[in-house]
Amino acid sequence: MLALGKLLELTLTGREPAQKIQLTVDGVRMRWLAEGALEVRPPDVRDNGMDLLLSAGIHGNETAPIELLDRLLHAIARGEIKPRARILFLFGNPGAMRTGARFVEEDLNRLFNGRHENSSGPEALRACELEHLAETFFSLPERTRLHFDLHTAIRGSKIEQFALYPFKEGRKHSREQLARLRAAGMQAVLLQNKPSIVFSAYTYDQLGAEAFTLELGKARPFGHNDGVNVERLETRLTQIIEGTEPSLQDASLDGLQLFSVAREVIKHSDAFMLHLPVDVENFSELPKGYLLAQDTPKNRWVIEEEGARIIFPNPKVKNGLRAGIIIEPVKATAFA
Repeated sequence: MLALGKLLELTLTGREPAQKIQLTVDGVRMRWLAEGALEVRPPDVRDNGMDLLLSAGIHGNETAPIELLDRLLHAIARGEIKPRARILFLFGNPGAMRTGARFVEEDLNRLFNGRHENSSGPEALRACELEHLAETFFSLPERTRLHFDLHTAIRGSKIEQFALYPFKEGRKHSREQLARLRAAGMQAVLLQNKPSIVFSAYTYDQLGAEAFTLELGKARPFGHNDGVNVERLETRLTQIIEGTEPSLQDASLDGLQLFSVAREVIKHSDAFMLHLPVDVENFSELPKGYLLAQDTPKNRWVIEEEGARIIFPNPKVKNGLRAGIIIEPVKATAFA
């Protein structure tokens, strides 16, 4: 197998390849761009106009998605997968991946859409580099732009695999993309309704890509991901790469649960208290009238929404950051 197909090994050992460009036996061009960054380009006669960005390891301890991208890249390097799309593989936070930590100094996935300019340290520098790599990759005109940022969650979830669909003023969420997510194994989609500072929000808002954060299960160490089933996602990504994806027109949304953001819970001070068990799962239901959290005397979060649930509860975030999201159901008929 070509050395550049071993991008994960290069990244985990901190090595730079001697050869920056290699060709597979069927003419697929692999080009090393930076640490953890590899561009795959099919021969011009096979290029179908799709630009696909696949990122994982934005949090270094979320290893199942990293292993998934490693398998796809190995298969391309061996000639088993024959791309018709241009692909950019990104391992987001190499320093954290090497230590098995979520991050080195701060959460990389809170530093996009320019947020890195107000910070310093390795994650701020990496966020700037990742934005530049994505911007360059998506700079070719008149091509389809698609980005999947793959994650696993800190905690368990009542809905194990779900997607976050970013928001941009004046741009509608796509029914076809929802059908694609369902076909890839997502059980639910959170339709966001305000700008965000995560990586997929940057590529969606600033670069015009269809972009998604995918949560695929619970974070586990390398080699311990048998409990994270990504078969449907791996099959769909292979189809997108090879240009064999079934048509999304009129594809069913049956069984796909849709939610929207009702409110964000923001931690304002060290007095913040989140009234949930430490091991509460994502998508846990919250009854009306429940005091979810309190902070300063003026900041209390009491549940008012019908069918409300909580995702990403984390009272340990820094002051000023999101400590949880209150979500509510949306009817799929809105996309009929």
